[in-house]
Amino acid sequence: METKLLTEHYGKDEYIKIDGYKKHGGYAVLAKALKMDPKAIIEEVKASGLRGRGGAGFPTGMKWSFLPANGEPRYLLCNADEGEPGTFKDRLMMERAPHQLIEGMIISAFAIGSKKSYIYIRGEYDHPIRVVREAIAEAYKAGMLGKNILGSGFDHDMDVYAGAGAYICGEETGMISSIEGLKGQPKLKPPFPAVQGYLRKPTIVNNVETLAAVKYIIRDGAAAYRKYGTEKSPGTKLFSVSGNVLKPGNYEIPLGTPLKDVIFNLCGGLKPGRKLKAVIPGGSSAPVLTADEAMKVTMDYEALAQMGSMLGSGAVIVMDDSNDMVDMLDVIMHFYHHESCGQCTPCREGTGWLSKIVHRIRHGEGTVNDINLVKTVSERMMGKTICALSDAAAMPAISFVTKFRGEFEDYVKKGNQVGGALHA
Repeated sequence: METKLLTEHYGKDEYIKIDGYKKHGGYAVLAKALKMDPKAIIEEVKASGLRGRGGAGFPTGMKWSFLPANGEPRYLLCNADEGEPGTFKDRLMMERAPHQLIEGMIISAFAIGSKKSYIYIRGEYDHPIRVVREAIAEAYKAGMLGKNILGSGFDHDMDVYAGAGAYICGEETGMISSIEGLKGQPKLKPPFPAVQGYLRKPTIVNNVETLAAVKYIIRDGAAAYRKYGTEKSPGTKLFSVSGNVLKPGNYEIPLGTPLKDVIFNLCGGLKPGRKLKAVIPGGSSAPVLTADEAMKVTMDYEALAQMGSMLGSGAVIVMDDSNDMVDMLDVIMHFYHHESCGQCTPCREGTGWLSKIVHRIRHGEGTVNDINLVKTVSERMMGKTICALSDAAAMPAISFVTKFRGEFEDYVKKGNQVGGALHA
């Protein structure tokens, strides 16, 4: 079931360094791409149906085509912030195959006409930052970066920018603000980054996995890439599986694979004697699925949307009957309250209210009205802020109190019976 397209050589230590990477065909696709018309590369990426792997799932080639032909400098930014709880695929890709990312970025930069790119890596990723910086230095030394790359006449420079540990900088305009040396807060759109991004110049922001996949689309062609996945969700995708499964980890599978197969085949199923209770399919901002829903859905953008959730970053968090859903939501709401940048009132105040209300219920001090209030506050937060962090807190909150209301009511009943302070 695993389809190792991007991850084929991740088990080989030599693949981390440029000599080992070249041994397995590294930078050969770059040489091919530099002989192509840049517009042909964009069309090939469009034809492949590649969608952004960072969470939004927007068609990559279409995003590239939004760049205005105004003669201004263009920038390519790689989003390696990876702050979505449960996600750890980009870390693996940078640690095990930094040159794969670099090659994909140079090809992408050539396609869009960018002479400068940045890889924005979350500050906590100390080891990946070192690995990627060393790989960039190797690429410069080998003539893959800098002036006149491989005699093509194309110049490109690349740098790493280490973030400072803010979840909000995973949002593309928040990331741009951070790179510009400003407070990491999202900006109003429009203008979109493709029109006015970094330094107010046309900018493309793509995820690590998205840029790495470009190499394989140019190597094999769009038709070959489309052999994997579904019609509307083509290709393979890395999923970070955590929680109560026997074999958690990163798995590369074709989009459209049943979630049931991921949990019970790839990941070895649940711990002995346990039953599946719920699954968060795309990171903590994705609405939770019940066990029944999880057993019916396939892992692609359309199927999860129809189920009322989303693929997101591909972080699959598996919960069995030993997990407490009130406790889970308490942790999630605390996270979003802590990570709100405070710029928009509905998010700044709403995430705070949600955290306080759920925390109160968990500690046996809540009422039935508090359960209803979680949903009311969440509904009033959605769609009313500059970025989607407010929605990211509201959507799981609504799904938890709707699908597992009985557990929230039990906390209220037990709290009433003992006079509050259920958990000291």
